[in-house]
Amino acid sequence: MPKHSKKNLLKEPIEHIDIKSLDVARLIDAYAKMSFSARDLARAAGIYNKMLADKKASVWLTIAGSTSAAGCMRVYVDLVRNNMVDVIVATGAAIVDMDFFEALGFRHYKGTPFIDDSLLRKLYIDRIYDTFIDEEDLQVCDLTIEKIAGSLPPRPFSSREFIREMGRYLAKYGKKKNSLVQAAFEHNVPIFCPAFSDSSAGFGLVAHQWKNPGEHLSMDSAKDFLELTQIKLKSKESGLLMIGGGVPKNFAQDTVVAAEVLGFKVPVHKYAVQITVADVRDGACSSSTLKEASSWGKVSTVHEQMVFAEATLALPILAAYAYRTGHWRKRAKREFGKLFADGR
Repeated sequence: MPKHSKKNLLKEPIEHIDIKSLDVARLIDAYAKMSFSARDLARAAGIYNKMLADKKASVWLTIAGSTSAAGCMRVYVDLVRNNMVDVIVATGAAIVDMDFFEALGFRHYKGTPFIDDSLLRKLYIDRIYDTFIDEEDLQVCDLTIEKIAGSLPPRPFSSREFIREMGRYLAKYGKKKNSLVQAAFEHNVPIFCPAFSDSSAGFGLVAHQWKNPGEHLSMDSAKDFLELTQIKLKSKESGLLMIGGGVPKNFAQDTVVAAEVLGFKVPVHKYAVQITVADVRDGACSSSTLKEASSWGKVSTVHEQMVFAEATLALPILAAYAYRTGHWRKRAKREFGKLFADGR
């Protein structure tokens, strides 16, 4: 068989790390006595623990980037199952192309960036740096989204509403236990994807609308914003755990300003941790540094920490430390999904 056949290139699946099996307490304690990113990560772990210990604060997780495909998918599932996160804002790719995709029975595979991408295209293999995906499997994911859309009323949906229906579908037809979409559905943890169509879901929804030009389902991004702002109003105190930046990070932070526009005074996000490799020199840092965000009235600077590190290295350590510390055992469940009529 040729070395670069499709079968050879897609033979070693990515394995997702299990934070419950890690004991990193001594590592974090040692990092706290060091400098640079080690001390930043230790402080971030402490802030995340403060979020979990604060009985008045809800915990918001934002996900941008490809950590789910890279082996962190089970981390996010464990955060939901163990009451360590109350609401999720993510990119469509993280939720659909990665999590929902694997829940349908497909996998991501160990690959390499040192390969001819034109060859991969001929083989119908997609590449995320050193990770491979079977494009034919991904198109099955697209068509499954179309199928779900076709089963729902032809009206505007928030991404949270639609993702809940994806979770309902997986509860009946899913082929993998550790799915974030399904776990969130089962635990009433709402997931928002403000740029939902920028993913495999987009292709499925395009197909749905093409075949149903008169009456079809559509995505309402303003409804997303309103629903997430309603959660902020209900929650009041809140903390952010942000993996990457971009739209999910900004969307979650903006709820404070949105509430103010609606005539309500809510506190800024009390806690904020961001793990990112984005640079600040172009004025962006994938949607501003946390200190900069405070000037917009979005987050407090008392309990905030930027961690400039690649998330597949830092996130499992931070999450495992919080799991071992165990503040989640005493947290009340928020179940924000029940705020909305379809969540009851």
